[in-house]
Amino acid sequence: MLVLSRREEDTIYFPTIDATVKLVQLKGKTARVGVIAPRDVPVLRGELVEECHRRLAHLQKLEKNGPVLSHSARNLLNNVTIGLSLLRRQLDAGKQNDAQITLQTVLNSIAEAEKAHREAKAKLEAECSLQKTPRALLVEDDANERFLLAGFLRTSGFQVEQANDGAEAIEFLASHDRPDIVLLDMLMPRLNGPDTVRTIRSDPRHQGLKIYAVSGSNPQKLGVVTGPQGVDRWFQKPLDPERLVGEMAREVGIVA
Repeated sequence: MLVLSRREEDTIYFPTIDATVKLVQLKGKTARVGVIAPRDVPVLRGELVEECHRRLAHLQKLEKNGPVLSHSARNLLNNVTIGLSLLRRQLDAGKQNDAQITLQTVLNSIAEAEKAHREAKAKLEAECSLQKTPRALLVEDDANERFLLAGFLRTSGFQVEQANDGAEAIEFLASHDRPDIVLLDMLMPRLNGPDTVRTIRSDPRHQGLKIYAVSGSNPQKLGVVTGPQGVDRWFQKPLDPERLVGEMAREVGIVA
């Protein structure tokens, strides 16, 4: 283990993997650290990795002793147990037609239980994937700024979608998978930033979506609140892209 003493704003560069670690803030016993790494180098909080490994190890242990069962899967296997008992009685009684129906029902229950198990396992493995790339929707009417900021975000490990204004952003959110963060300019044609925020916050489908304002104006002047009914963070232009990316990365869990 390499142990270094660093002051605030000091950086450590790892040339082999082209990654930079920056000490953003020291407060008491807590240090805020920013990490910028290539897209193919996953960076996660240690406790998240440990939790994923713990859950996957538990899954593997259970699979050695039998299938991992959800409540619905247990009900399906209960149907199988009852169905087999019924099948034996029907066969003993010579009720071939009834037995045929019972057998098909049992086979259907087995197939459903296997499907439920596969889906539960796939969901857990997807949740613990270390290769998930955070997604940002960048909403900015200035083409040059949009191009430069999108490029900076991509080199910082984000997948970036773009919209020219608020109206296009609303259309995107209605027809695509939800991004992790929306970066929103305030002064735009068609649908401006404040109206875009109100539109998003009024739609239950977007509840909890993180919105970061990026603007040369201030929130008081535009009447935009900070919080669940407004924007989550406000970044003043001229923008410090390192600070912005650091906050975004912390939000999606790729900064310690």
